[in-house]
Amino acid sequence: MIPRECRRLAEVDFPIAAVSKHAVAEQSVRRGHPRGLHKWWARRPLASTRAMLLALLLPDPADEHCPDHFRSEVRRCLVEVPQPAPWHFTLRSGETERHGLRRILLGFLADFAAWSAASKPVFLRAASALVKAAHGEDRPQVVDPFSGGGSIPLEALRLDCDAVATDLNPVACLILKTMLEDLPRAGPDLASEVLQIGKKIKEEVRGELADFYPPDPDGAVPVTYLWARTVRCEAPGCGAEIPLLKSLWLSRKRGRWSALAATARGHDDDTPPQITFGIFTPNTAQDVRPGTVHLARATCLACESTLPPPRVRAQLATQRGGADVVFGVDGRRSGGAMLTSVVVISAGGSGRSFRVATERDYDAVRRAQDLRDDVLDECSSDNQSTLPGESLPPIGTLGFRVQRYGMLKWRDMFTARQNVALSRFCSRVASLSVSDVRSVLAMRIGAMADANNALCRWKSTGESAMGLMARSAVQPVWDFAESTPASRSGGVFLSGLDATAAIVRAGNAFVPAQVQCADATEHPLPDGSADVWFTDPPYYDSVPYADLSDFFLVWLKRCLPGEPLLRDQFDGDNPLSPKSREAVQDTSREDAGQRKDKQWFGKKMERAFAEGRRVLRQGGIASVVFAHTTTEGWEALLAGLIRGGWTITGSWPIATELPSRLRARDSAALATSVHLILRPRPADVGVGDWEDIGRELPNRVGEWMEHLQGEGIRAARTWCSPASVRRWRFSVGTASWRPWTERRSS
Repeated sequence: MIPRECRRLAEVDFPIAAVSKHAVAEQSVRRGHPRGLHKWWARRPLASTRAMLLALLLPDPADEHCPDHFRSEVRRCLVEVPQPAPWHFTLRSGETERHGLRRILLGFLADFAAWSAASKPVFLRAASALVKAAHGEDRPQVVDPFSGGGSIPLEALRLDCDAVATDLNPVACLILKTMLEDLPRAGPDLASEVLQIGKKIKEEVRGELADFYPPDPDGAVPVTYLWARTVRCEAPGCGAEIPLLKSLWLSRKRGRWSALAATARGHDDDTPPQITFGIFTPNTAQDVRPGTVHLARATCLACESTLPPPRVRAQLATQRGGADVVFGVDGRRSGGAMLTSVVVISAGGSGRSFRVATERDYDAVRRAQDLRDDVLDECSSDNQSTLPGESLPPIGTLGFRVQRYGMLKWRDMFTARQNVALSRFCSRVASLSVSDVRSVLAMRIGAMADANNALCRWKSTGESAMGLMARSAVQPVWDFAESTPASRSGGVFLSGLDATAAIVRAGNAFVPAQVQCADATEHPLPDGSADVWFTDPPYYDSVPYADLSDFFLVWLKRCLPGEPLLRDQFDGDNPLSPKSREAVQDTSREDAGQRKDKQWFGKKMERAFAEGRRVLRQGGIASVVFAHTTTEGWEALLAGLIRGGWTITGSWPIATELPSRLRARDSAALATSVHLILRPRPADVGVGDWEDIGRELPNRVGEWMEHLQGEGIRAARTWCSPASVRRWRFSVGTASWRPWTERRSS
């Protein structure tokens, strides 16, 4: 066992640069990565999680209180066992033996962070032996009260620890249960069963939907329909339809340029102009006219007048968002969504091309609408409607901007054809008798909903559709892409089953974790039961997890009727995920009569951190991950942390995100995640003196700046870590730290 006075490796040093490199590289991994099981937001990279957790579990070999037995195990595990990396124990000039052991242990952490090393037996055996040497025969218990996508408890299982994963959100709990309980308990045949049953369902439903996705007369197969919402020009004497197009480009791939050419025809006193589209190959970018909508202001293609944003919103609101075609009594399109072009694969499969829309395309949509209308009011055996009629969050909710455009129910975010397709897949999955297969395939239905809804953007540079949840927000999309069963886009119509099977096979390698739906401020564990309390709490107001997760929840409930995890554990009348208890700053909501503002968030964090301190055993250690650019976010989190009874003993900024990620362009989340290392603050600690802090702080910050710059840490990462150093020093005394706003008023 590790003596209480012995510092952990994470408190003294950490291979920031190497782990950051592996964490960023991991974002490009697709096949077999656990995040492919189901979408979750701000999921921690496994690389940084694995390295940090191991550094929390192990003592510092250079510490005078480190057990000699552990140092001997470091030599045995990392020197005597043949290794794929140069961890050979040779002392450098002026280096003591103990510091040499620390260096090779840090080298192991750095190499073990690589995605390719995560499943290699030589790394797993060494890591398990080190953990056992540090903690004895009893497996250390790792607790994460904000488990979300499950990175922390998953890595705890990889390191041969007992993991306790809890979360308030039903979708998160289902992900955790599937990944951390069901897959480890399932036998080796589950992956093949998922493949076999999934492919059978896919082919059966594709046959049922064939009438709604017909091939072209020449044998070409549509793979994506490109739609534009429409409004009417309100200029006197015009009245033309305005297709709302962000861009008229279809393809900007090198050597494959293609774009739309719009024409206004047939204008007279009785008939408004008719807008038609052709497809051409531009010679220069200037040959393609600008889009018709900018900042919700629409420009008419016939008369060039503009329709202001309030009128655009009002017209789309009457169409419930404008994703569906409006048909006249003659069965022909008369308004609503306009099909601008169709992406097809030729009969010989030689490649993709674009064609204009035809009446046959609209006929298929009309048939789907007729079926959608027939099943709209149908209910399943548990009295649940076939299509998700649950309401979207109210106007003004954090991260949501579509309600003002008429999307008021979750089914309004899908075309009639998409609603029909998703409901058919849900029905087939719900009828399965094998619960483990049903849960895994339900995860894939969630991916299908993300990749095929009326808010999917068309990416002309890649000739592909982008899923809605590429952003942590639900925002209006003027023109959208609708995939077909022939599409190979990830997740669409149960595509990607091979990758899912690879995740299932990898999940068989671990022992099960303990998963429970719980509020982090009311944790179910008894006092003093956890060895490590490691969590990644919500980032203030960055991600509205509960509201976003309802997008998936409404479909998961239809795949898994009666699943106890997919309900609000605290309010039986709420058909969606819990909102008031969720630890997210959102002033549009209240919790027990209190507005969920900065003060509420700080108090919520304080209670959660106090619970963490309660469940941590004596001598235990904790870590909190935070990545937010605003002072308010940091102030609220750190105030709650310190008032919750913790002392900050270390801070490590780790690059965890690709700089090109979509969220990086307009997000309050840093590309670097700051990992704070914590210890419970003793109840009898004295009061710090501001003069002492003022004298010590420059030296302490200077030491950290030198260390971080040596690791290649710059800009915002450097700013955040000295801030954490200040909090570390202030947190030593119970009464020596107060938020700046309180100090200023005193």
